[in-house]
Amino acid sequence: MAFFKWFLMLPRRVVCTFIKFYQKTLSLDHGPLSKLSPIGVCKYHPTCSEYGYGIIMKFGVLRGTPFMFWRILRCNPWSKGGFDPIPQK
Repeated sequence: MAFFKWFLMLPRRVVCTFIKFYQKTLSLDHGPLSKLSPIGVCKYHPTCSEYGYGIIMKFGVLRGTPFMFWRILRCNPWSKGGFDPIPQK
């Protein structure tokens, strides 16, 4: 039973590993490039990558990916931004 649960969590962990890699390398809010913009770039709280990580961990890859892409689409110059929490199950 434990192997089955581990196997089901594998896609979730792979996607979240890519998100963490992005945060540590290319992100203007979390990585080394954050020194270029000390106040941050993302107008939402939590940032889009934190939101993506949280939503994938909470809902899984299949159910969480549409939420993550919708958030990224809303992050544009015409949006107001602000607090956008991860929805409850």
